[in-house]
Parts: sequence; C-alpha cells; structure tokens
Amino acid sequence: MGILDQEKLRDIPGWEKNAPIHICMDADYRGLTFCCKPGHSLTFGIKCKRDQILDEIGMTPQEFIKIKEEFSKENQWNSDLVCFGSLSYCCMRRGGCPRRDPALELRYPNKSKEERMRKYFQKKKELAKRILEAVNDSKGREKVKPYLKFL
Repeated sequence: MGILDQEKLRDIPGWEKNAPIHICMDADYRGLTFCCKPGHSLTFGIKCKRDQILDEIGMTPQEFIKIKEEFSKENQWNSDLVCFGSLSYCCMRRGGCPRRDPALELRYPNKSKEERMRKYFQKKKELAKRILEAVNDSKGREKVKPYLKFL
C-alpha cells in the first residue's frame, strides 16, 4: 500500500477500504471530494488546506467548482437543504449531518439510511476519481497519479 497513511483512512460503506479523511485533517488528494466550495471553509475552517492542495496539484478553484457542479447536476445532487446547494460539497461526517441527511433522503426516498449513506460515499468516491483525473498540470498529475489506483 505504501503511500497511504493508515491513520488517515477510514473504511466506510460505499467506499469500503481506504477512504481518505478530510483534506483539513491531512488526507491525501482524494480527500478533495469532501471539501467545501472555494471561497468558503466550514468544517475545519482554521485548518482548511483546500486552496493549498488545489494549488499544489495545479487546479484552479474555478476548475474544482466546475467539476463538483457538473457532477452534482449529473447525479441530481443539487439541493437547497445543503451548504452551497449541492451534495458535492458535503463532507464525510459519518455520524450524521442535519442538512446532508435530509437531502439524501429526498434524493433516495426508497432507500434505508444505510443504503443512502452507501450510495453517498460511493458517489463521493466517483467524484474523487473525477477530480484527480481532471488534473492537467504535469507536476500535479505526477502527484495524484499514485492515488488513482485506490479509486
């Protein structure tokens, strides 16, 4: 496994093994899937590393926003209930979120809570892959390339 720091990983339904924690808690690049919209820092605002990591991989905030918003539209993840109007910007909070969870219930009404969370994390894994695959900067591509095999 090598490049993955086991202390910064979680096994969660839908992602299964080796899901990254938040970027603000020193996750690997895949953790960008759990980041807020650029221009804002909510979850761990004083520790937010999103903009630093985007710069490190050569992705602009505008490119990041475009990826998340296109993904949201494709998956019908837009919702007035969640921060920034999209589940794409929601974080990992396995223990529940008073905004995300009702939005997921509306999006997937015929699924149990466990099935909704599985679907959510499965989609977040897909979004992580899309973000990393969109890195165009040559140095950035070299940095994210090893993490793609875990998606």
